[in-house]
Amino acid sequence: MMEQVLNDYFNAWNQAFKSNDSGLIRSKMSEQFVGFWAHSSLEVPQQYDYHYDLDQVLKQYNQADVEKSFEIESITKRTNDVLVIGTETNKINGKPHPAKAIFIWRKENDDWKLLREYIELIN
Repeated sequence: MMEQVLNDYFNAWNQAFKSNDSGLIRSKMSEQFVGFWAHSSLEVPQQYDYHYDLDQVLKQYNQADVEKSFEIESITKRTNDVLVIGTETNKINGKPHPAKAIFIWRKENDDWKLLREYIELIN
């Protein structure tokens, strides 16, 4: 089940890169979503939430060939949500940019929504 949820989420990103429709991504997110993005040159991870400017993120890649993918390492069902750990790879113009990712998914009104994410760039 979570494999399909993740597949749908990353397909939404890939479709959004082509269409510039950020609504495809946001529809997979909880309104309580909070994310953190980090890499070794940052002292503190950057925090963002449901209202962050996804349109601007998509515009950064207008002239690029971009594709996101995800390799699951573990799925842990908890009382009210599901914890997923794996490797997210953004391939930009053929060059892979891998990151370790932790996602928390929660069911809201019969749909799985992304509640939290932590993304740590590997390179």
